[in-house]
Amino acid sequence: MASNSNRYKMSQERLEELKKELQYMETVREKEVSEQIKEARSFGDLSENSEYDEAKTEQGKLYSKIAEYKDLIEHAEIVDNVDHNLPKDAVTLGSKVTVKDLDDDFEEEYEIVGSQEANPREGRISDDSPVGKGLIGHRAGDAVTVVTPFGETHLEVISVVND
Repeated sequence: MASNSNRYKMSQERLEELKKELQYMETVREKEVSEQIKEARSFGDLSENSEYDEAKTEQGKLYSKIAEYKDLIEHAEIVDNVDHNLPKDAVTLGSKVTVKDLDDDFEEEYEIVGSQEANPREGRISDDSPVGKGLIGHRAGDAVTVVTPFGETHLEVISVVND
């Protein structure tokens, strides 16, 4: 069994999405790429056949992505969004948190998610990120200092919603 550092935290929904995408890549997409290679071969001399080179490159990318998805699925750690050791109103995985940046005086909303579901542009931050780690366990009204690659950030937790 892999150590925790080789586990990928994700929801059951994300795991199902990965499985569907993997199945698509291993069936439909693999056949499409094979057809591209077959068609390119029919053009003759492979040494000067850019279509063949592109198709083989695409095949390499596809096989690499398939291997990556298999690894993610094999080492998935399903999280149930609840840390039973924390108070019910504290920030945990799955929480929607509104924070106020005390340095710049603006509010931001985050959802704390596993690393495989993080998308900072959509406000979904990983529980392994500096801000995510810093917020875990805190409650509304708490002041939190988070050390990021850009220096210290001072936040106040405005609200915590745990579904």
